[in-house]
Amino acid sequence: MTADTRDTGTLARQDITVRTGDDAQLCARVAGPPDAAVTVVFAHGWTLHGDVWRAQVAELAAAGVRVVIYDHRGHGRSTAGRATPWTIDLLGDDLADVIDAVAPSGPVVLCGHSMGGMTIMALAAARPELFGSRVTGVVLVGTSAGSLVPTGRGLPAAVRLKSAAQTRFFAFGQRHPRFMARGRTLLPGPDRPGHLRIVRRGLFGPTADPTVVRECARMVFATPMTTVCGFFPALAAHDKAGVLTALADVPVHIVVGAFDRLTPIGHSHALAAELPAATLHVERGCGHMVLTERPESVTDPLRELCAGTRPRSAGAPGEA
Repeated sequence: MTADTRDTGTLARQDITVRTGDDAQLCARVAGPPDAAVTVVFAHGWTLHGDVWRAQVAELAAAGVRVVIYDHRGHGRSTAGRATPWTIDLLGDDLADVIDAVAPSGPVVLCGHSMGGMTIMALAAARPELFGSRVTGVVLVGTSAGSLVPTGRGLPAAVRLKSAAQTRFFAFGQRHPRFMARGRTLLPGPDRPGHLRIVRRGLFGPTADPTVVRECARMVFATPMTTVCGFFPALAAHDKAGVLTALADVPVHIVVGAFDRLTPIGHSHALAAELPAATLHVERGCGHMVLTERPESVTDPLRELCAGTRPRSAGAPGEA
């Protein structure tokens, strides 16, 4: 682990490089008081990077909470490492390495969006002893326990055809990364209206702030095609339904946008059904990027968990 401390102008920040067993170098950033009572560790989604949590980091660090963001391998400023193929379980191992490096003691609250939420699930399945001892709370944002790319018999033909097309496209990208990278250079840039319309429709609600949409579009566009294509099979294979008993040992909040098209609301309802003590927050008017569209929908549950209060158990099931 290597560290570099710098002043961002608003928050003192320490940059830390976490090395994994296969020599991936994960870029982590730490802000907030070093002697805080709790550390919040954020795990971002596919094709994004840790700075997507900027609003939550600023609010919590200013309130005296120690916060950690990091880039998944192959994303942002983190390297890919030697391990192949990439899996969600591998990301769970990476998260364990990050916790060991940046929060080796004291209570930890985990917050994950999309693939980051799946990463937390992988850690819970592999290291259940951490939950209830080190990990004292979890926030899962726009995520799923599995079946993101449904292919089973009995499904509507349109669903199976869409899944097959996605799988073939990303498989082609894995086999021909240079071709895909070249193809991206021919596409309109992230600030062009056509690209912004695609990002808005796929990831946001209809009234999202254009500035927030543009920031997301730039993150997605900057992600290498090797990463975009390389992680799709991991997302398709992810299946932690029925093995999340460790999460029953801690307070859990589930946050989802009502217009989420990438991890539709049914996946959050399935998680809430498996974790009946969890609190489900459905944010009307928001899409998959609910964490940037409505930052307080994530910040408020995190504040509650950091304060040590358990979520309410009301609604169906636990809906708020």
